[in-house]
Amino acid sequence: MEQTTVTALLDAYNRLQEIVFDLYAEYEKAMQNEKYADASLLEARAERLFEEAEAIIVVIREQTNG
Repeated sequence: MEQTTVTALLDAYNRLQEIVFDLYAEYEKAMQNEKYADASLLEARAERLFEEAEAIIVVIREQTNG
């Protein structure tokens, strides 16, 4: 895999992690305010994006060690 591709994927991973962090922070606020429907939505999206970020790391490992 080209280094520019690895760099782009790592950048996407880092940005996704920031988004996940923000979503979980909003989830905590929603829970504190007893906005459970909002909290559930925020948590679900955060989990999905976290999984996508982790998948990016798997791809990088497979392609650079493969």
